[in-house]
Amino acid sequence: MLRYEETICSPVHKPGTAISIIRLSGSDAISIVGRVFTPKDRRSIDGLQGYTLLLGDITDGDRYIDQVMVSLFKSPRSYTGEDMAEISCHGSWYIQSKIMELLIREGAMAARPGEFTRRAFINGKMDLVQAEAVADLIAAEAEAAHRIAVNQLRGGYSEKFGELRKDLLELTTLLELELDFAEEDLEFADRRKLLELTERVKSYSDSLAVTFSAGNAIRKGVPVAIAGRPNVGKSTLLNGILNEERAIVSEIPGTTRDSIEDTYVIDGILYRFIDTAGIRATDDRIESIGVRKAIEKISGAALVIFVTEGFLGPDVIKGEVGDFINDMLGREAHLLVVVNKSDLATDGHAGKIAGSLSLLGDFPVVFMSARESSDYDSLRSALGTLSEKLMQSGEDTIVTNVRHYEALIKVSEAAGRAGDALKGGLSSDLVAVEVRHAIHYLGEITGQVTTDEVLANIFSNFCIGK
Repeated sequence: MLRYEETICSPVHKPGTAISIIRLSGSDAISIVGRVFTPKDRRSIDGLQGYTLLLGDITDGDRYIDQVMVSLFKSPRSYTGEDMAEISCHGSWYIQSKIMELLIREGAMAARPGEFTRRAFINGKMDLVQAEAVADLIAAEAEAAHRIAVNQLRGGYSEKFGELRKDLLELTTLLELELDFAEEDLEFADRRKLLELTERVKSYSDSLAVTFSAGNAIRKGVPVAIAGRPNVGKSTLLNGILNEERAIVSEIPGTTRDSIEDTYVIDGILYRFIDTAGIRATDDRIESIGVRKAIEKISGAALVIFVTEGFLGPDVIKGEVGDFINDMLGREAHLLVVVNKSDLATDGHAGKIAGSLSLLGDFPVVFMSARESSDYDSLRSALGTLSEKLMQSGEDTIVTNVRHYEALIKVSEAAGRAGDALKGGLSSDLVAVEVRHAIHYLGEITGQVTTDEVLANIFSNFCIGK
C-alpha cells in the first residue's frame, strides 16, 4: 500500500541507549511535533527555517514527559526530500514509546522498514543503487565492506550507467525515427557510432559482473575453508586465528564431524573461517557425512587453507597437496598451504618442501606450529595477499548485490545481440529492439525502471527508522 501523502515516524535507536532519536517525515511532520513540543523560548516552530535546533519539553497535556532537542529540516533539503523533524530524547523504553504514542495520536503513522529511504528514492534524493548502499553501509562489519558501500552511496557506477543509458537513448531515438521514413530509405543514426557504443556497454557490464564473486564475499565475509587430513591441526589453527577455543581439539582422529564456522576481521576484511571434517575414507557413517559436508564447503569457499604436517617430508607433502588440488579443487582457487607442526620437521626440510610445492603452482606456503601459536602473523599476511588477488579487477567499483549482477548479465546480452545485429546489417527495427532491452536493464539497476513489487522487496530488508 502506497502512502506517500502520510507523515511517518519511527525511533532510530533501540531503547536502552543514553540518547534516542525519533524521526518524522511528511508534510505535517513539523506541525505534529509542534503540538507535543514546547521550546524553551515558547515560540511556535511552524514558521521556522530548516536546519534549526531547539531545546524544549515534550508534554502530554499537563503531564511532563522529557526534555528534548528537536531538529527541523525543510523540503527539499532533507534526507527524504520532505519536511522532517528529529526528536533527540533520553533513551528509556518508556520515554521513547510515550513520544511515539503522542505522535501517532496527533496524526503520524508508524514507519515501515526502509520507508524513509524509499521516500528519498521516490523524491529523487538518491537512485536505487545508492538507496541499497544505505542498507549495506549499516550492515558493514569491516573496512572493506564499508568502503564499497560508501563508494556506491557517493554515486559509484550509477553515474557511468546514466551516461551510457543517455547515449543509447539518443541513438535509439534516431533508429526509431528511421522507421517513420522507411519508404524514403533514410538513415539518421550513425551505425559505426552505435556499434562502438553497444560494445562499450557490453564491455563495461562484463567487467563489473566479473567482480560480483569477490564483492559478495567481501559483503558477507570471505569464506575460508580449512581442509586437510584428520588430526593435522585444523581445529587448533582455527582456535589460534580466532584467539578462542572455538573448536574441540583432540588427539583422536575424526573429532570434527561437522563444519564449524566463525568470523574474524583481519586488516579490515571480514573472513568467515570454516573448520571442516578431516578428509579420509571411512566406514563411520557419521564421519562420512562430515567428510561429504567438508567437500561441499571446500568447493564453495573463496579461499582454501590446506593443512599438512612438516615431519612428513618434501615428497610426501608434495604428493598430498598435489592430490588435493587435483581431486578437490578442480577450479581456479586461491590456495594457501600451511605446513603445521614445522617444529617437528627435520632440519633443512623447510626449504625443500617450499621448493617442491612451488612446482605445483604459485600459492603461498606458511610454516608454523599452530599449537605453539607461532607464525600466525605470517598466516594473516598470506591471507591478506590472497584476498588482494581475489578482489583484483579492472574497475574501481565492485558489485556486491545479486540484483545488480543479474541486471548486468542481461545488459551485456542485449548489447551483444544489438552489436551482432549491426554487424549483420539487420534492419533498424531489430537493432532498436535490442538496444531498448539494454536501456531497460540499465534503468533497472539505478531504479529509472522499476515496479512497486521490486521496491517493496528491496526496502523490506531495511531496518525500521531508515
